Amino acid sequence: MSAKNVKGPGGKQPPSAATNLIAGGGAGMMEALVCHPLDTIKVRMQLSRRARAPGAKRRGFITTGVEIVKRETPLGLYKGLGAVLTGIVPKMAIRFTSYEWYKQLLADKSGEVTSKSTFLAGLAAGITEAVAVVTPMEVVKIRLQAQHHSMADPLDVPKYRNAAHALYTVVKEEGVGALYRGVSLTALRQGTNQAVNFTAYTEFRAALQKWHGTEDLASHETMFIGLVSGAMGPFSNAPIDTIKTRLQKTPAEPGQTAIGRIATISKDMWKQEGARSFYKGITPRVMRVAPGQAVTFTVYEYLKNILEKGREMLPGGKYEE
Repeated sequence: MSAKNVKGPGGKQPPSAATNLIAGGGAGMMEALVCHPLDTIKVRMQLSRRARAPGAKRRGFITTGVEIVKRETPLGLYKGLGAVLTGIVPKMAIRFTSYEWYKQLLADKSGEVTSKSTFLAGLAAGITEAVAVVTPMEVVKIRLQAQHHSMADPLDVPKYRNAAHALYTVVKEEGVGALYRGVSLTALRQGTNQAVNFTAYTEFRAALQKWHGTEDLASHETMFIGLVSGAMGPFSNAPIDTIKTRLQKTPAEPGQTAIGRIATISKDMWKQEGARSFYKGITPRVMRVAPGQAVTFTVYEYLKNILEKGREMLPGGKYEE
């Protein structure tokens, strides 16, 4: 099945794979550096098994963050960052490149892409990045974030010293398959996230472009619509993300299937902690994902425009892929 000639903004060809690699990678690195502490707080909240017993005080995201800083120093908020940075360039490159490719496949004969096609392209791109990069990266990241050691005390040696050591230890003790624990839930989460994210961003962007009468938007406008579109995904799939985090944190029991583990975790959460446990960490997750998408789209659009202008200045100028 051959890809169609999709019409981009202003009749331009879609960005090249090289543009997606550089712009997407740069955007992802900036997003990770800015927002990773909130992700660590989210993971700790999701792994907390505090039941709603009488007198048990609920631990909010501020309290959780303060406790991490007190016990583990501010660097504790950046546990697992190495795993994220290692995977962020291929993750973002795969996300934007596969999204553009799926859009070409789903475009109509005239090259126009409908909202339905945008949604499906985002869904497929999210599943692609989940299987290719995100699942192994998250298994390693969560193992590092779940450790409660102080990063200021050299005698407090954790099981996993860094991302590379965690990767080696998980594979050695549990096998390569452990890196893909929770792949179905991760694919479902990433797919729904990117489907909602790209659809909302595309619709908001088109509305603003129509209102201004120009294809170019200011950085603050790109940041705002990225923020709004980024906040929509977490609310749609919070239970999936919480179950996935608990699934990836611990080794599998012998003879237990993935579906069996998911069912057991879900049942235990419901019985022991109540329905609200499925939404643990939703506040820091929204606070991390929404500004993260704002940063990602703003930096991506900025770098993409620079790269495209530079390419057009070269001999032979236009896109020739």
